[in-house]
Amino acid sequence: MAESSATPTATPTGPALPLVGKSDTKPTWCPGCGDFGVVAAVEMALKRLQIPSQNVVIVSGIGCSSNLPHFLNSYGFHAIHGRAVPVAEGIRWANHGLTVIGTGGDGDGFGIGVGHFIHAMRRNVDLTYVTMDNQIYGLTTGQASPTSRMGQKTKSTPWGVIEEPIDPISLALASGATYVARGFSGDVKQLADLVAGGIQHHGFSFVDVFSPCVTYNKVNTFDFFRQRVYKLESAGHDPTNLVQAFARSVEWGDKIPVGLFYRTEKPTYEDLEEVLAAGPLLHQKAGLKGREALLDEFV
Repeated sequence: MAESSATPTATPTGPALPLVGKSDTKPTWCPGCGDFGVVAAVEMALKRLQIPSQNVVIVSGIGCSSNLPHFLNSYGFHAIHGRAVPVAEGIRWANHGLTVIGTGGDGDGFGIGVGHFIHAMRRNVDLTYVTMDNQIYGLTTGQASPTSRMGQKTKSTPWGVIEEPIDPISLALASGATYVARGFSGDVKQLADLVAGGIQHHGFSFVDVFSPCVTYNKVNTFDFFRQRVYKLESAGHDPTNLVQAFARSVEWGDKIPVGLFYRTEKPTYEDLEEVLAAGPLLHQKAGLKGREALLDEFV
């Protein structure tokens, strides 16, 4: 873990611990990439919440966006394609004293990883998942992704996409996520607020981010979103109303909503799993007592 330049936070039992800050690894994204705004928002959110870097784990899959854990000085895990969420779940269950954040892109999360995404939400695992949604496969140089719009011409769809796109917000609402939000990387302040809210929330928090790919997506650009996005909090939206959240989630066109769509409180997977009631597995005493009786049940 790299040395932090962030202001340390005092602890009641010892010396101050460093907060999450930038690592010594410099971002390798294309100049102007929307992901720069996302990493800045995640850093701002964690600093605001005063969570020491040693208590944070950021997990990612594969893609341009999935390099994000390299650029902050928390613990990080770079998983294989589409497997960021199950790895994050495993870390959370092994030590649910940690703040676990999953990060990835629309291809990683809504393509190969969509099954894991859905099941983590229905379990209401207490972690935060931030996706950088640029409606294109950026790492592999511009093919259509699960969120590319109908008719969009890409390297893999030269005559236009003929499939309906996945709607991540509607999918999250239908799958049981208890905190569902959307941000825009062109508004880092609001995005940091949404990420901080997700981290503080007790349950599965999903923050989808419009994060334009300036190299391969010439349709869904910064200007495209600046001309269309509006904030839900300015439109009188009630984030406790699931029906209203669904209605807002399908809005697309001249006006596209960003902000907190839905938030509710329900028991998490960790709350309901009896094994975790004794504390994080990492700190539970390992033993072989009773293993013969346990094996007899299955033999």
